[in-house]
Formats: sequence, C-alpha cells, structure tokens
Amino acid sequence: MTAGGLLAGCDTDQVSLATNAKANQPVPPKLLAAMVEKDMDLQSPILVRLFKQEAELEVWKQARNGQFALLKTYPICRWSGDLGPKVREGDRQAPEGFYSINPSQMNPQSAYYLSFNTGYPNAFDKALGRTGSQLMVHGDCSSRGCYAMTDEQIAEIYSLGRESFFGGQKAFQLQAYPFKMTPVNMAKHRNNPNMAFWKMIKEGYDHFEVTRQEPRVDFCEKKYVFDAAKPADAKRDPVFDASAKCPAYVIPEDVASAVREKQAKDEAEYAKLVAKGTPVARMNTGIDGGMNKIFAAKIPEGSTGLSEGAEGTTLQMLAMAKAPGTIPGNVNPPKPNLEAAAAAPAPQEEPVVAVSAPAAGARVATAAPAEKSQGGGFFSNLGRKMGMGTADTTATTPPPQATASVAPATTSTTPPTAASRLKAAVTRFVPGHDKSKDAAKDAPKPAVTATKPAEPPKPDTRLAQTRPALKPSVSDGAADSGQMAGAAPVVSSNSFDSRFGAMK
Repeated sequence: MTAGGLLAGCDTDQVSLATNAKANQPVPPKLLAAMVEKDMDLQSPILVRLFKQEAELEVWKQARNGQFALLKTYPICRWSGDLGPKVREGDRQAPEGFYSINPSQMNPQSAYYLSFNTGYPNAFDKALGRTGSQLMVHGDCSSRGCYAMTDEQIAEIYSLGRESFFGGQKAFQLQAYPFKMTPVNMAKHRNNPNMAFWKMIKEGYDHFEVTRQEPRVDFCEKKYVFDAAKPADAKRDPVFDASAKCPAYVIPEDVASAVREKQAKDEAEYAKLVAKGTPVARMNTGIDGGMNKIFAAKIPEGSTGLSEGAEGTTLQMLAMAKAPGTIPGNVNPPKPNLEAAAAAPAPQEEPVVAVSAPAAGARVATAAPAEKSQGGGFFSNLGRKMGMGTADTTATTPPPQATASVAPATTSTTPPTAASRLKAAVTRFVPGHDKSKDAAKDAPKPAVTATKPAEPPKPDTRLAQTRPALKPSVSDGAADSGQMAGAAPVVSSNSFDSRFGAMK
C-alpha cells in the first residue's frame, strides 16, 4: 500500500497532463505533409534557432539521412531587451547562447498558454556571474525577457518538441542569436561591445551550418567550446568545467577544416563590406525589443523596434496578409525605454556637412550662430521692442502669410528640463517618427481668429477576435487526423510523462 501511495504521488502530474488538451494537440496535417516531403519521421529529433533582429524562430528536424533540415520558420510576435546576452535578473533581456531543453522544462500549465524554459543560465552564464530565471519561449505575444509567440504558434512548436521526446530525444538544443551570423550583419554591428561574445557563439553557428548536425557544446575558461573530442592518445573523454582551465581536446579534422573554410570566406566578405563603408548600426537606441513585421502591421501604431523592418514592402501592405495566430488585446509593440531615455543626455544632432541650393522662391530654415546679430524679421524685432525676450534660436523661418490678426509669441529662456530631454530622446528613438511634426508643434503659434475644423473620427483599433480555449493550427490544411505511415499516434491514451517515462 505504501508503494502504491508513493506511485500515486509521482503520477499526480501525469494525470493533469493526460487531461490537458492544450499540451496534447496533434501535429497539424500540413506539417506532417512537410515531413513526408523532406523525408523526416514524426518523432525524429528537432533543433531550434532564434534570431532577434530578424524576429524569427526556426524549427529544424533530423531527416532520415541523419542531417537536420529546416522544417518551418515562425515569425516571433515579441521579444524584449536589446541585442546582446542577458546579464542580470530584471534587465528585460532575452538570452543569447546555446541551451538544452529537456522534458522537465516543458510547461503545459503555463499562464502564457504553453511554454518551455530556455534553461538560462547555462554553465557559461553562471561562470560569468550572470543571473536570471524563468526565461521562456511561450505564447500570448507578451514579453519581459522572453521570446513570445502567438498561442497557435507555441501549440505547434510544443507538439514538435513533445513528439521528439516520445521518439527518444533526451533534450533538444536551443540556439539564440542577436541576428543571422552573416558577414553583412557582422559588418553592420562591428562596433558593438558584444562583438567578442557574438564571434564566440558564431563558432557554434558555423559548426551547424557546415555539418547540419547538432554541435556538442562544452564550456571551459569562461568560453564556449564546440564539438570537442578526446585526443587520439587519451584514455578518457575530456572533462570540462566552465570556470576551470580547458582540458586537452581536439575537434575532428573534417569538421574543423570545413569550419575554417567557411570562416575564411566570411572574413573576406566582411573585410570587403567594411572597406566599402558599410554603415554601422546604431547602438543603445533605448527601444525595448522587437517584433516581426507581420505582427507590427496588425497593431495600431505598431513598430518592429529593434527587429528589421519590411524590405520592399510596407507595414500597410502587410496589414492585408494573414496573421500567424491570434494577436491578443494586451500585446505591447516595441517602444522606447522612457526611463533610460530620460536619464540619457540630450541627443546631439549630427552636423550638416553640405546642403544643396534651394529652388527659387522656396522658403528654408537657416542655421544661425550662437552670437546672433540684433537683426531679424519683423516679428523678432517687434518682440524685442516690446521686451518679450532676446533668447537666441537655432533656426528661423519666414513668417506665414496670415489673413487674420496675429499676436507675437514669446521666446523661452528656460534651460532644458528632464521632461524636454525625455521628449528629445523619444523623438530621436521612435522608429518612423516625423520630427517635422514636433517642430511644427513647438513653433510659436499665432493666435488666429478662425473656425476650428472638426476632428476626423478616430479609427477603431479594437481587435476583431478573442482567443479560443484551444488554438487552431497556424499551418493551413484540413483538420483531418492525417498520420504518417509507421508513426505512433500523436494523442495517446496515456500521458506525456508516462510515455516518456519508459525511456527514463
């Protein structure tokens, strides 16, 4: 009876999982068809790659030839923080690096529909004293240091991970990057202080690119080591400690030579891009994370933030495309970090090195030196005569042609305040912000006696649908119970843990 009681206690989670329909949703028929086309088994191992700048999550799956092939790319609905690794608890950073996901990290009871824990911090992070916990890939499209998908997307990704465990994979690898590690991106970010770390994890990126095999990951001397093996004369496998000196190890020559060849090509291309003056990406913009353009197009005042915007296509054009899942009403598009922006020094505009001659009759703003002469236009002279201030301005514009009585405006001599610095930072950081509109708002406004035009009706920004209890597949295809030949049923009479427990 005692043994039976202990077994019942161990099975409590299994009972809850067995009745959890969210965690047992079948792999969609369209993904099953893609597996057949790519010569993959339903329960073969998977590997996941994440890219912040591109706001994409890739699911790779092992084909019958033993190599991994790309099964599907999912746009990321929301990620938070900046490009760069997570350093401390509460910094809102989504982690970067190599992590391992085992069945215990899968969370079928997540408050964000479904989720899995990234495993941050790994041994490398701990060796550097980095802190943080509960960094997830989850649904609900809301992030405070995580990678957030739609509920429909995470249901698919969760089902793929679940089936790989049922097939015998003990853990799948998660590779998280700031961007795709191409020569172009490395050149754009060449001045970023995280470049040394990025070059280190690019080594693992290159190993996967040339072998299409999950790279073995070890740590020593507070660095990553990929595909390490014991030397020919060694009697046992090397033992790695992230904080200790590296043991003797070798990298198989076929892998090492392929990686060297790829890196030589990348470095040559990188050098060409730098030599021809590839622009350097702006750092420390103060924007909190990013969002894939397909989601930004669906949200009022949506922005891709630190993710790449649409190339050759506008958000207005993408607004007509189908969203991959339900966008919840609580979604928050990337915005400036207002606290950081307020604390930062007022942004300095880059100097103008050359200007073209204005067309005849055109009105232009002209820069004035700090020691401005007492000359000026009619209104500035009138203001001085009336004692309304003599503060210098940095630009003057010809007075507008007024048809009604106009009252002269005063010029402020108050030094910049924290609020004005915050406004300047937001003006500089918000993507797509039209500074001319702010200039028009801040310019002295004449008092004109005129009828105020009626304001146009505000657009309806309410989201059209609410999230159902169970999410349909984001893959197109019939909802029939298609199944691959020879594959085990996806929804079993027993549960996730009990099915996997046979292999523990």
